[in-house]
Amino acid sequence: MRRILLGLCFLSFWGSASGQEIPLPEKMPQTHPRVLTTPAGKQETWELIKKEEWAKDVFNKLKERTEVYTNLTDAQPSWLLSRLAMYWKSHATEVYVKGETFNHAGGEKAPYPTVRYTGTRGTAATHGRPRLADVVPYDDDESGNVTFCNNALPERPMESVHPSKTGRNIESLNCEILGIARDAAFLYWMTDEEKFAKLAAGVFDTYMTGIYYRNVPVDLNYGHQQTLVGLTSFEVIHEDALHVAVYLYDFLYNYLKTNYPDKMEIYAGAFKKWTDNIIANGVPHNNWDLLQARYIMSVGLVLEDNKEYADGKGREYYIDYVMNRSGIRQWSLTRLADYGFDSNTGIWAECPGYSSVVINDYANFVNQFDTNLQYDLVKAMPVLSKAVATTPQYLFPNRMICGFGDTHPGYLNTNFFIRMIQNAQANGKKEQEKYFTALLKCLNPEMGNDKKEKKNVRVSVSSFFEDKPLVLNPKVQPGKIEDYVSPLFYAPNVSWLVQRNGMHPRNSLMISLNGSEGNHMHANGISMELYGKGYVLGPDAGIGLFLYSGLDYAEYYSQFPSHNTVCVDGISSYPVMKSNHSFELLSCFPASAEPGKEFTSVTYSNLYFREPESRADQTRVMSIVTTGAETGYYVDVFRSRKEKGGDKMHDYFYLLLSGKKRQNHIFSTNII
Repeated sequence: MRRILLGLCFLSFWGSASGQEIPLPEKMPQTHPRVLTTPAGKQETWELIKKEEWAKDVFNKLKERTEVYTNLTDAQPSWLLSRLAMYWKSHATEVYVKGETFNHAGGEKAPYPTVRYTGTRGTAATHGRPRLADVVPYDDDESGNVTFCNNALPERPMESVHPSKTGRNIESLNCEILGIARDAAFLYWMTDEEKFAKLAAGVFDTYMTGIYYRNVPVDLNYGHQQTLVGLTSFEVIHEDALHVAVYLYDFLYNYLKTNYPDKMEIYAGAFKKWTDNIIANGVPHNNWDLLQARYIMSVGLVLEDNKEYADGKGREYYIDYVMNRSGIRQWSLTRLADYGFDSNTGIWAECPGYSSVVINDYANFVNQFDTNLQYDLVKAMPVLSKAVATTPQYLFPNRMICGFGDTHPGYLNTNFFIRMIQNAQANGKKEQEKYFTALLKCLNPEMGNDKKEKKNVRVSVSSFFEDKPLVLNPKVQPGKIEDYVSPLFYAPNVSWLVQRNGMHPRNSLMISLNGSEGNHMHANGISMELYGKGYVLGPDAGIGLFLYSGLDYAEYYSQFPSHNTVCVDGISSYPVMKSNHSFELLSCFPASAEPGKEFTSVTYSNLYFREPESRADQTRVMSIVTTGAETGYYVDVFRSRKEKGGDKMHDYFYLLLSGKKRQNHIFSTNII
């Protein structure tokens, strides 16, 4: 009976939380390319090149730099592919790591060279990549070393070095070579010049065959890293080579099918092995899930139908995994949305820096569903529109975002507004188009300016397809920022509350208060940021210089002393990152409301927090009192007391923005 009940619980857990499934399209294109564009896109691209100077410039530069390598391969066909980082001689099938560092490769010898694994999870390296022309062809020896440049010596001499000293440069080298091949594949599709196809096919065949015969790395420490590793990178969210390989394959598909017919099954098998590992590893409940889903979706779009493969795992299988299926380390888009978005507020359960990333990823999926599947994802998941509409709540009056948790100071991304407009235009939703057009014009006045020229376009294949010109309705006027924010806004799923008396960049006042609930949060008790006179007067210290790998993050940026809060007896702390230490909202005025409400002359909030390390009860009452059109003041009453007494000190930290520097000032102690 116990086994039966456990089985039922397991099945119940992995079902969709909302019970809603996104249907697969009844018909999907059978021709290639189909990811960035369609066969009809060739003529559209030529017309774009003839019409737009930027497109002509990008195409000419793309062709010019690729022909450098076609000329080299005319004289030496293996010139480019021989510089791939591979196990050219050992044909190693197994890779062994120790935590976040490469250890060695071995195993049975594969029938073909296999893809070399990268050096470390982090980017720090004592030895860097040589220029592509200086890379040693077929670089592999019995020691397993690579020939890279010693960054510590003058002129960076090349020397044999263990891969663990090279950071992520092995990945980077292979991505550069695959990128050249991708560009060549695109140029072949556009021009039918076979020299481009030969260059692209040689690299693709060598690399993908090497992926097919390589296995997932084994962590000799038997640690958490085993659940994160990819086939080429220490994190499945950084399998950058996969994206490049998908576009390469898509543009080169017809040539490969004609000239490499016996290898098509191996190429598909390599893509599936790569993707199956991304599904099996990673993190399901945060931004990782969406980054993984992006890879899975790309492979799903480029593979053929399920019936074309003996294992039945083709296009429908992988696309359905993104839309509806969930495993231990990979959730569907619907399940993740049910978990992470607050249906009442639209706020995503991470700090603003990561929330913006997740919402942008969802918005990009909306665009991909419209483009590749002709399916309205916003209609199926209405919370996405609400989440995008709620993002202005993060804004200070100077239009910069709040900084709690792992967030860098910056301005709000406006790409997700564009995606909502495109979705509305594609599906005939006039009210949605009007709302987000007014919001976009409010935050980015340059948008909608027909006279604005497209300048400094990156020389990339994607430039022709990913960002089609956005046509905004000229009748829609820019909205007012006051219509998109609230006088008081409370998001319990991230333990965040904001108070405002307006949105004038110079004269308005604002308070942002946060606890530690959700992902990418710090140990900060009840922390706050103040805004006045055009500046964030009490800024959050943010994430630090070296992100999560540095001691500065572990010992300062993620801890109490780097926040505007009270530390008890010098010991206040609790787990950071995925944290569950929220404050309790005891009372507030006005009530938390939808955007567009009238601002009041007085706002206040009363919050309670239990500091777990010292077992201290803390309350913070904060108020904005407006005394005139350009004047006002704050009230901040912070009470802190240990549950069982024995209080030694209650240090109040306050980060003051002084000129261009942030200075840490301790003002008072023993606030009881």
